[in-house]
Amino acid sequence: MEQQEDRFADPAYRAAVVDLLGTLAYGELSAFLRLSTDADLAPRLSAKAAVAALAATEYAHYDRLRARIVEIGADPEAAMAPFVEALDGFHERTKPSSWLEGLVKFYVGDGIASDFYREITTYLDPDTRDLVLGTLESDKRSSYVLQEVRQAISDDPIQGSRLALWARRLVGEALSQGQRVAADRDTFSTLLTGTSEHPGMGLAGIVSMFSRITEQHTRRMAEMGLKA
Repeated sequence: MEQQEDRFADPAYRAAVVDLLGTLAYGELSAFLRLSTDADLAPRLSAKAAVAALAATEYAHYDRLRARIVEIGADPEAAMAPFVEALDGFHERTKPSSWLEGLVKFYVGDGIASDFYREITTYLDPDTRDLVLGTLESDKRSSYVLQEVRQAISDDPIQGSRLALWARRLVGEALSQGQRVAADRDTFSTLLTGTSEHPGMGLAGIVSMFSRITEQHTRRMAEMGLKA
């Protein structure tokens, strides 16, 4: 506990954690709102219920993140505000036109974001790391999406080509957004590049990080039955 308190005594570290939790919180809130809307596109009642459950999970994550922001003495709305434009812009540019496109977007976007945040957790205090990793748990979400997409491609192989093109567009937008956020926010740069007291991954490490994220995306595409 003493070590954790020492980390938060550093204004730069505290600001970085507030930014990290702020962007995560708005991402979860945004996912909740969009999944709630996407449920209307579901072709079956069981599918509507499954997506509603996914939305509920996202909101629960948001609530935990919001509580942590308050716990460290910051305002949740102020913490989320710097990331609203970027995340809303991403969603505006990548509106799904079908139920399956919505599922692929959720799976691809969620996966890339989760990979990025997992990389950052290496440089966090234990409590914040555990909270962030807890919000990134996605086994149940991944299982449902994979089942739906694989079945759709099995029923209509042409869907596979269309969804692969859609996923490639999504990954380009998501990686560009992640790179912009990492570059625009000095706090993220501090976490990633490190300080004299708390070394980070450095600039070369950041390049390697985005390479690893791309490789993970390729793996997820294969799991869905899509070509990267």
